[in-house]
Amino acid sequence: MKKVILYSVVILAAGGAAFFTHKHAVKFEALQKERRTTIATNSDVSANADAEQTKLGKERATLAESQQKRTEVTQSIASLKAAGANMERDVAALDTTLKAQDAEFAELDKTLKEVNKILEDLGGGVTLETLPEKIQQIEDDKKARVLKMEELTTLVGAAEKLLEKNRAEVDRLVKKDVARNSRIAQNSVEAAITAVDQDWGYLIIGAGSNSGFTPQTTLIVKRDGRMIGRVRPSKIEPTQTIADIDFSSLAAGVRIQPGDRVMLMKPNAN
Repeated sequence: MKKVILYSVVILAAGGAAFFTHKHAVKFEALQKERRTTIATNSDVSANADAEQTKLGKERATLAESQQKRTEVTQSIASLKAAGANMERDVAALDTTLKAQDAEFAELDKTLKEVNKILEDLGGGVTLETLPEKIQQIEDDKKARVLKMEELTTLVGAAEKLLEKNRAEVDRLVKKDVARNSRIAQNSVEAAITAVDQDWGYLIIGAGSNSGFTPQTTLIVKRDGRMIGRVRPSKIEPTQTIADIDFSSLAAGVRIQPGDRVMLMKPNAN
């Protein structure tokens, strides 16, 4: 009997265990199904979230790109405005420059006309191309004249020293010729040449301002009663005169010598 009861208990326990096992299996299966459904739902939600996130990222990228382009456009507009302002300033500066250039061109045209007039006055077919050569020639001539003037100054200095050295002798000769001056014609002055320097082209006459000689006086040189040339006073003292020889008035081969006489080309009136 105990065995029967024991078997019954065992059977009941086994049945109960089976029942509870089946019940738990069914509940577990339901839980598993719910879990799978939840997982699937979560997967869909996650996928949608990822898609939305991706879409949101694209929108953000598009927005960032738009903002970047907006910034670039704003900067471009600012640059264009600055460039426009610079261009306006450049145009104003160019306008001022053009006006200044017009004035310069007008001045240059005036100068060119003056230069052409000068070139015409220079003669000899001088042009702008040959002007530098002409200017150089003028400069060379000027230098040559300056050198000649310096040379003449030196020679004049030497002549004055020579004159000073020979003044005593000249005075003596002048006194000697005083007697000859007494033979001057009624309304003419005549005097003797006391010294001649052919190299320097001057001579000394034994008469001066006391005899009526002036710097404007032209004197005729005579020899044996015939005119052989002319001289012009360059320095006149009371009793003697230094005169330059007019070589163009001398005949070929003729040289004025001491002892030749001079007389006024236009006699003084009584």
